[in-house]
Parts: sequence; C-alpha cells; structure tokens
Amino acid sequence: MKIKRVLRETFTSLSANKLRTGLTILGIVIGVAAVIAMLSVGQGAQNSITSSINSIGTNIVYISAGARARFSAGNFNSVRNIRQLTLADAQALTDPFQAPSVKAVAPVIQGGNISASANGQTTTTTVYGVTTSYFSIRNEQVSEGAFFNDQQVNTHARVTIIGTDLATTLFGRTTNLTGQTMLINSQTFTIIGVLQSKGGSSLGSSDNQAIVPLTTARDRVVRRAGTTVDGIYIQATSAQAVSEANTQVSNIMRLRHHVAVGKEDFSVMSQQDLLTTATSITGILTAFLGGIAAISLLVGGIGIMNIMLVSVIERTREIGLRKAVGARNRDIMIQFLVESSFLSLLGGLIGILLGWLISLIIGQIASASGTILNPAVSLNAVLLATLFSAAVGLFFGIYPARRAARLEPVEALRYE
Repeated sequence: MKIKRVLRETFTSLSANKLRTGLTILGIVIGVAAVIAMLSVGQGAQNSITSSINSIGTNIVYISAGARARFSAGNFNSVRNIRQLTLADAQALTDPFQAPSVKAVAPVIQGGNISASANGQTTTTTVYGVTTSYFSIRNEQVSEGAFFNDQQVNTHARVTIIGTDLATTLFGRTTNLTGQTMLINSQTFTIIGVLQSKGGSSLGSSDNQAIVPLTTARDRVVRRAGTTVDGIYIQATSAQAVSEANTQVSNIMRLRHHVAVGKEDFSVMSQQDLLTTATSITGILTAFLGGIAAISLLVGGIGIMNIMLVSVIERTREIGLRKAVGARNRDIMIQFLVESSFLSLLGGLIGILLGWLISLIIGQIASASGTILNPAVSLNAVLLATLFSAAVGLFFGIYPARRAARLEPVEALRYE
C-alpha cells in the first residue's frame, strides 16, 4: 500500500468530520502543552536555585544552628536541645592549627522584613550584620562607594551598603547614593556603598538587602542580647580543600558543643551539599509536575481510541468493500494506525508551541509578581513530549485498527 495513498485517504477521512477531528486533537494538544509547560517550569526553578546558590561564592562552607533532618530506614530522626552559634564559635574556627584548610570566617546576624525608608519611600528589606571578612567570602562587589572597615565594626558605626533593588525602591536610582542617609528600623544610617547586582532567583532577590556592621546590627537593628549569631560563613583555602575544611570545622564544633558524632546540634553544609539537595528537590518536583501533566495526555489518548472506534463503526461498509476488492488485513490496520498517529503527532506539534507560549506567560506573571522564575523549554522535554504523543497515538490506535482489520467482508457489506 503506497504511502501517498495512505496519507491521502487519512486526510480525506479526518477532514470529513472536522469538528470531531479538532476536538480529538485538542485533547492531545492540552496534554502535550501541560507536559511542556510543567517541565519547563521545573527546569526554570532548578536553574534559578542553582544560580542563587552559586552566587553565594566559591569554596564556601556554611554553619547553622540545629542539625539537618536525617532519614534512616524510612524513619525521621529529629535533634533536640538545639544550641545557638556564638561569636566564640566563629573565633575558634580561625585557629590555623585545628583548621588549616579554613581561609576566612564570617559570623552573620540576619533580620528579615526590617523597615527601611528614605526620600519619602518606605519598604521592607533583609538586613545582614557582618564582619569585614564577609565581603571577600561572599565575593561581594560594589558599583560605587566602599565596604566598611574593622574600625567601623568596632565602633558600632551606623553605616550601610545597600543592594540595587533597595536603592531603586527608595531613591529611584542606583548611582550617586554614597553619603545619602536612610532609616533602618527607625535608626539613621549613612550609605557608604551600593552592591553590584547579582539578580534574583526563586529563593528571593539578593539585591533587596542592606549590609551593616555586625555590632551595629546587634545593638540597633536586630537588637539581640549576647553574642549569638544566625550563621557562620567559612571559606576554604581552595576548592579541593572544601571537604577537609568541612571535616575540620565539624570536629571543632563538636568539641565546643560537647556532642558526639551523629548527635550534632548544628549543621555544616558546603556549596556542593546545597546544590545536591536543591537539585534533588527540584528534580522530584519536576517529575511530579510532569507526571500530573502526563495524565491529561493519557486522557487525550483515550479520546483518540474512542473516536477511532466510532470511525470503525461508521466505516464498516467501506472496510467491507475494500476487503472485497482485495485489501488485506494489514492494509486496513495500517490505514487506521496512520490516522490515529496523525492525530497524535499533529496535536503534539501544536501542543509544543502552546506549551512554550504558556511557559513564557508563566515567566512574565512570575516576574510581574516579584518572583524571579525563567521557565526553560529544553530539547529533552520537547523530544519526550513528541515521542510520548506518538506512542499514545500508536498504542490507543492498535485496538481500533485490529478491530477494523478483523471484520469479515460479507458481514461488513451487510452492515447498516
């Protein structure tokens, strides 16, 4: 049976019932578009989180209070009696004899949703209280001005370095701001620098922040008594030394907190740990979203089978006539398989375009709402959706095709 003839008959058959054909294709279109859109959103989220983690800096180890949740044989183990981190902990980590792989240490105090106002504008921002070593560890750069020095940290100076988003919100610009004043938690601060933009991510914008001396943050912004800190950033001497630094830091913290291995009241995470965890979570999320979207594609395939069964019934006399003049069972089966495959492939192609458009719209909506998310339509997602839609057409077209091929010519010709 010639390919051109099969295609011509396929087009003639499907065009005879344009509305029914269109509705059948629509089921596949929606399924493929949903798969493409969900996979692109998942990939975009993963790219955004990875970019955010990479922007932290290189060779970084981070310590936070409280141990990470551990899963063992399906059981969730939690840690009790969480002990806070202190400045003394950070100081101990700078010992070159106990931690030779540690290059620099930066304790951090963080305050979220802190009121910031200037120039008649008011907003909320995240305030970080840091020491001078923080800037080199986090690889921060200023577009204008300078970082504060050790003397300003020791004298509790009311100076700040702000991100570009915060600068734009309060002043409407990101230049010529050095020397300007602003209120942070009702306290007057002098702007001494503006950070270079690092962009935003699904974790939030790193440009909406104000950095102040750690001593000033503790006394005037976060207003925290004692020497506790929220976290400690550590820079290893090299990328190859991160693992050794992780081990050395953990040993020092266990000795200081008097805890045994497996009973830690703190968490030590390297940049690679964060990347691995984030990739795992977003991978599961993407698979989950893709699986849900694939259900609609399955429904579309059932729609194809239903329509093809109806077509077999409507064309029973035609099938009988073809077989009476010499058409083989294989010819009849190929004809119906081509029709079902054509429906699924056409729907798949339209669905890919629609899915790409939906992903763009989702990205625009996320951007407009302040959430930085750039859905990424990957070649793998397109190939997966295309192959899956073709497989759906073949799978759900086999039964109707076999049913048509098995019709007896005499009985088919007598069918009314």
